[in-house]
Amino acid sequence: MEFSLQAAPAQYRLKPEPTNIGDVGSCYTRRRFAESIFGEGERQAMRVGLFTTLYAKQSLDDVIQRAKKLGISDLEVGTGNYPGDAHCKLEYLTDTLKRTAFQKKLADNGMRVSALSCHGNPLHPNNGLAKANDDVSRKTVQLAAKLGVPKVIEFSGCPGDSDRSKYPNWVTCPWPDEYLDLLKWQWEKKAFPYWIKRNKHAEDHGVNIALEMHPGFVVYSPETMLKLRTVAGKRIGANLDPSHLFWQGIDPVQSVRALGEAVFHIHAKDTKLYPTNMAVGGVLDVKPYSDEIHRSWLFRTVGYGHGPEWWTDFISTLQMVGYDDVLSIEHEDSLMAVEEGLSKAVTFLNSVLIRERLTEIWWAKA
Repeated sequence: MEFSLQAAPAQYRLKPEPTNIGDVGSCYTRRRFAESIFGEGERQAMRVGLFTTLYAKQSLDDVIQRAKKLGISDLEVGTGNYPGDAHCKLEYLTDTLKRTAFQKKLADNGMRVSALSCHGNPLHPNNGLAKANDDVSRKTVQLAAKLGVPKVIEFSGCPGDSDRSKYPNWVTCPWPDEYLDLLKWQWEKKAFPYWIKRNKHAEDHGVNIALEMHPGFVVYSPETMLKLRTVAGKRIGANLDPSHLFWQGIDPVQSVRALGEAVFHIHAKDTKLYPTNMAVGGVLDVKPYSDEIHRSWLFRTVGYGHGPEWWTDFISTLQMVGYDDVLSIEHEDSLMAVEEGLSKAVTFLNSVLIRERLTEIWWAKA
């Protein structure tokens, strides 16, 4: 399904906005894109980071020491909802002393926070759960502003089939016809209104929201990402995790090209596809992740699903669209211990990252 701005209900059509260097949505050149995220003169080199949820049972001090040994200085930390809040508490929003101590601990160890993560389901049909998730998400945006963190990572959420539903209902096919009716209702009555408000809230606090494109939620592909962004606003962009695109048959490299300036964050995680199992089970595989031998696909440490040739192309394409930021390792490999998987991921990514940007094409005029 193709989506155009004209196809959106009239009440959700955006008016043209003036160009603003602080609005990431208006920046197409590499320089202006980077400055829109980091500030003028503060461009960063692409680098390896760590999503700290894999060490949820360890203290922040422990995580910092492990990261330092691996040469990592960028941490993505959870503040609640699915990721939990093991290493960053929302009480820092109002407790200045604790917030300052948190910032000092990071600074003293040469660490910085690349993003705050609070993936949840703010569109859940259970109103109590939806409100709780929304509260965490909004407070996380406010905390990011106070900490000077440029972005928050979330899920778009998924409603049910009505206001009386108990569980989310993810639509995966256009027939019988009621599925299209349901999808229309989910977008127009739930997703669009909610994320228009969240875009305004993020804009008010100078923070970007990177939605992880994840099956099970209304935003699960570049197409659905752009559909929401077109209506909700330019503070909403993508957390691009290649692993969730691979198994859907979506090309992450082409996704980077399609999303362009809307790529706000990257999760470094791989997927291995098993054609023998896929041939009879398809890609919508609901077998437990522990049943590796029978699954159609598995999440893997980077390099164990796709090799250096693929990852170098991915990284090069990120540079083409102006992404100079973190590749945040998310370890969810059921075949490899955490320490080994993380160590191998860091080594692999360090071998393929482009750290020094060419400032001038010396062999041609342009």
